Amino acid sequence: MPVTRPSKHPTASRLGAIARRLLEASTLCAIATVSPDGRPHINTAYFAWGPGYEIVWLSAPEARHSRNVRAAGAAAIAVFRSTQTWGGSDRGIQLFGRARELRGRDALDAERLYAARFRSYDADLDAYRFYRLRTNRMKLFDERVLGGGTFVTVRVGPSGRIAWERTERYVGGE
Repeated sequence: MPVTRPSKHPTASRLGAIARRLLEASTLCAIATVSPDGRPHINTAYFAWGPGYEIVWLSAPEARHSRNVRAAGAAAIAVFRSTQTWGGSDRGIQLFGRARELRGRDALDAERLYAARFRSYDADLDAYRFYRLRTNRMKLFDERVLGGGTFVTVRVGPSGRIAWERTERYVGGE
């Protein structure tokens, strides 16, 4: 299947709007980490997100993915609605960056984001900690908006500023 790389792309503000809609489309994410010996791990968690496209989640510090975050810090997160069906207009977002366990004021800020998204959140979960992915790159996939088989990769600056990096269109062929 040939891949084309069109140079024409949506504006940064439109890409930001697409990213926000994709993050709002689901409350669950899949978090990918790698252990110190190179073994991959994936975990599903409820998440909230902030204006700089940072992702926060709640997890036990003893969990494999939490230990992997402490050891290496690199993580990737995928967000998508699991009710999509084959052949429809699919959509999802992948986020890449550095993750860490939060403490002090950072943990309180994460808890506010989380509680705002999940009204039934119970703050009395002493065995759990908040974690945050600081996103530095995202891959957007929204066939209805961007076109079939089209993935747009953007860089995310420290203040959440988005800059287009590349567009890849996977086209059918013989």
